[in-house]
Amino acid sequence: MVVIDGVDLDALDYVVKVPYNGTIATGGDSLTENLNIWYESGDVAWMITATALVLLMIPGVGFFYSGLARRKSALSLIWLSVMATAVTTFQWFFWGYSLTFSHTASSYIGDLANFGFRNVLAQPSVGSDRIPDLLFAVYQGMFSAITVALATGAVAERGRMLPCVVFMFIWSTIIYDPIACWTWNPAGWSNRMGGLDFAGGTPVHIASGSAALAYSWVLGKRRGHGTHELNYRPHNVTHIVIGTVFLWVGWFGFNAGSALSANLRAVIAAVVTNLAACVGGITWCVLDYRLERKWSTVGFCSGVVAGLVAITPGSGYVPVWAAVPYGVIGASFANYATKLKFVLKIDDALDIFAVHAVGGLAGNICTGFFAADYIAHLDGVTVIEGGWLNQHWIQLAYQLADSVCGGVYSFGGTCIILFIMNWVPGLKIRASENDEILGIDDAEIGEFAYDYVELTREVLNDVENDANSRYSADPNNFDPREKNSIPLMDAPGGFAGQSSSSPYPHAQ
Repeated sequence: MVVIDGVDLDALDYVVKVPYNGTIATGGDSLTENLNIWYESGDVAWMITATALVLLMIPGVGFFYSGLARRKSALSLIWLSVMATAVTTFQWFFWGYSLTFSHTASSYIGDLANFGFRNVLAQPSVGSDRIPDLLFAVYQGMFSAITVALATGAVAERGRMLPCVVFMFIWSTIIYDPIACWTWNPAGWSNRMGGLDFAGGTPVHIASGSAALAYSWVLGKRRGHGTHELNYRPHNVTHIVIGTVFLWVGWFGFNAGSALSANLRAVIAAVVTNLAACVGGITWCVLDYRLERKWSTVGFCSGVVAGLVAITPGSGYVPVWAAVPYGVIGASFANYATKLKFVLKIDDALDIFAVHAVGGLAGNICTGFFAADYIAHLDGVTVIEGGWLNQHWIQLAYQLADSVCGGVYSFGGTCIILFIMNWVPGLKIRASENDEILGIDDAEIGEFAYDYVELTREVLNDVENDANSRYSADPNNFDPREKNSIPLMDAPGGFAGQSSSSPYPHAQ
């Protein structure tokens, strides 16, 4: 009998946690055993909550992307985000989880031992023995879905829906699953090498950002790229703020949930996540202010996301103070990287590569510097040699190797997938010019984000261009009333009083 403060603990009606006894693949026979005894209810409750928080991030991506685009394609970007959840969740159930986290995986990819969630139930997961396979599977499935949603924003305003949906399934299988396996599965080569990636610097952000750059390149530039036609402001800043809020809140489940139990390591991950987001938002806002003398809301939101991206790989490895340089470096690198698309001559309409790939790379590098052994061991289990704070100098090389391999593999693999798809009848990835002028919402979905569809603006823009051409050819036979009859509201680059110049790097 165990008595504490006069209470007989043996007489209380509660389930005592016991060590897992290593029975069958499912963790035991639920008809004859209580399979809950292997786990703490607090850990299970927290991870279910974290799963829901990561799911919340996906519509956040949709609203963020939608707000940055033009109104005639706003709904298509929200549609792609939520469709990514459905397609990727099915792929994850079908074979994605098994290819990534099977207990018998190779150093590069798993096998099909858990095909269709076969035997995925109560056995301790490969990620942590604090939670069962099934809970780990549904949590990690949300990571796969958010990664695909981030990447498919590259189709903005000129990509077809059906080929993109097919791409989601193929890309998550061929690109995401291997990268996640080598990063997080204990058998993976990067994990065994000593690479540190707490919540997805390479599998989520570098992979999605590199894929978006490849998709943008293969798709080609939007109609009017490099002219006044595409010099517009984001059409709905409110959507951008709403998307940022969803992402910011959901990121607590993304990073703190990656501790895979309710412990002090999850707490510090939550603290540094929020601090890095705040510092990132301030940094980007100040960088934009020095050029435009305007306190950009879009700039602040972009900085928040960049700070969140940067802290992701190090959130369970670094002390609280390190979140400040993460936020400053992540937002600064991402801000300046928005100019890379002009150097590369690739129309990355939503700056996904700059914010996610470059931000993820900055975070991975920072982790090589700031990772600390005592922070990782806050869960009572994890032992690492740390980064430069622990005089473990080789860690930076590990981080760079993992980052470069993930980025190159994602970019190259995405290009190959898209080139092959373009040769398959019915899977041509680019929308027609007429569909692009009409807007992807109308052409591909038949529904609109708003009652007003921005068609008049495009049509009148073509009328003005035609009038300018005829005036240049024969000024003496040109009626100036043709050009003057075009409403200023629908003039190129301006709508509802907006000017044709834009302070936002996304909108260039």
